[in-house]
Amino acid sequence: MQNKQKPTILVVDDTPDNITLLCSLLGETYRNKVATNGKRAIAIAEAEPHPDLILLDIMMPEMDGYEVCRYLKSQESTRNIPIIFLTAKTQEGDETMGFELGAVDYITKPITPAILLARVSTHLTLQEARNYLATQNEILEHQVEARTRQLAALQDAIITAMAAMAEARDNDTGHHILRTQHYIRELARQMSLDARYANELDEKMIDILFKSAPLHDIGKVGVPDRILLKPGKLTDEEFTEMKRHTIYGRDAIIAAEKKLDVPERFLVVARDIAFSHHEKWDGTGYPQQLAGEATPLSARLMALCDVYDALTTERVYKAAFPHEKATQIIFEGKGKHFDPDVVEAFDAIQPRFAQIAHDFAEHI
Repeated sequence: MQNKQKPTILVVDDTPDNITLLCSLLGETYRNKVATNGKRAIAIAEAEPHPDLILLDIMMPEMDGYEVCRYLKSQESTRNIPIIFLTAKTQEGDETMGFELGAVDYITKPITPAILLARVSTHLTLQEARNYLATQNEILEHQVEARTRQLAALQDAIITAMAAMAEARDNDTGHHILRTQHYIRELARQMSLDARYANELDEKMIDILFKSAPLHDIGKVGVPDRILLKPGKLTDEEFTEMKRHTIYGRDAIIAAEKKLDVPERFLVVARDIAFSHHEKWDGTGYPQQLAGEATPLSARLMALCDVYDALTTERVYKAAFPHEKATQIIFEGKGKHFDPDVVEAFDAIQPRFAQIAHDFAEHI
């Protein structure tokens, strides 16, 4: 074995004869470093490369072995170096104190060579195993993180594909999904600046809203084409059927939730949005005629985003309204159709909505 491949042992003792004995016993197998006092031991232990193991005498002047051990175990760079105490003390309390400070073993003086070499070899092997496990854990953590990212990307792709399938059957524009995603994220971020909503609309929840938003009209897959694609005004009977898309969407997401062992938060949010984004603040919406904060916040946010997008995009039955006109209509709906706080947040970021409408316009 080449010298550079040998494990390094730091021998700490204030008695030259003890150092000579220890180095002679260890020298064939290990690379030795020597310190005759506590301060020097700490300096060597903290220097790169760190020793693989420390043989530490307890009874030393100025700074005893306990103090050295306590300091080394308090430092990030040295706390994992195994320390074996060398001592003439044999009282149970002495050993207990050493183990409490983080030592891995005790060897009593006078030293028996076979015991010293066996203990050193054992603890170096254990340390090597710990280091290997730590490395493997780190590798596994990276692999789990990478796999989690892959699954999240796959999940996003499936959500988008499902939402696009619903949109493809509708007269809505193809970029409706993208626009409403960005609208709701910007709106939620603005509302999170209000202390009343800061906890509910944390960054994780805002990400979930962005992910869930495309499923808001997933229930339209259950609406007959003769109603969904009708270019003119719907009859009362047809509109009653159209309104059922909120129920179809909720039920589809509930069916997906039942396949999971644990609740998935984004599906809970998606279900709330799909079922309740046509509710109105004054209780005149559908399907449950919920009023005020009885409608989940996620759905109250989507209600404004969905209406703004419907107003500012061309449909077979209407021309697109300019941003200013759409904004006026939303303001008129404050406290009636829309949550007043949501409208206030919208008012603060109107230009962002206009920019999103431009960035994801159908001709781009």
